Amino acid sequence: MLSVYNINVWYGAIHAIKNISFEVNDGEIVALIGANGAGKSTTLKTLSGLLRSRTGSIKFMGEDIMHMPAEKIVRNGLVHVPEGRRIFQEMTVEENLDMGAYTQPRESIAENLERVYERFPRLAERRRQVAGTLSGGEQQMLAMGRGLMANPKLLMLDEPSMGLAPILVEQIFEIIQALHEAGTTILLVEQNAQMALSIATRAYVLETGKVTLSGTGEELLHNDDVRKAYLGG
Repeated sequence: MLSVYNINVWYGAIHAIKNISFEVNDGEIVALIGANGAGKSTTLKTLSGLLRSRTGSIKFMGEDIMHMPAEKIVRNGLVHVPEGRRIFQEMTVEENLDMGAYTQPRESIAENLERVYERFPRLAERRRQVAGTLSGGEQQMLAMGRGLMANPKLLMLDEPSMGLAPILVEQIFEIIQALHEAGTTILLVEQNAQMALSIATRAYVLETGKVTLSGTGEELLHNDDVRKAYLGG
């Protein structure tokens, strides 16, 4: 579904992504784990067209999207839920969800909206509430719901558990698993390596802009180097 080969990205003079290659197959949850500054979020921004690689290739559903405008990438089904949620604070829940559907045919929006409300009943209860007044967990649900309004073939989630209480982290990961079981392919960037690897089909470890390890979620969960660096033991 997604094939990334030898991408290199700079922030000015800083070489942030160094020859990264990986793939995501249809029906998988693929996790990118690593410390702050490892290049995880930069990788997702490059895939979604917000940043550009100077080398290599990025193919989605067999089509080269390396130089494709971000809007067209979304239309093609590659949808990015950014780090920090980035909801429209002054808009209502439903207005935020409508914004997520801007690439979709008008006649499909009502059906998509009901599907999101079925997946996130809390959002349905708060559909007229101003989004900035929601709790952190509710805002994360809204960000994910907004992404689903674009009918993603592949949903990229950047740090969905960031800043949430442990009980809410578990709830968000249960939602991610439910989305996957319903047929959504997921590329997950996450600092909570334990949770990410426990649900991932496969995973890649990023360190200072490079892929240093890869394997199944189960393999990396029990890898000694990964355990020492990211799992506290």
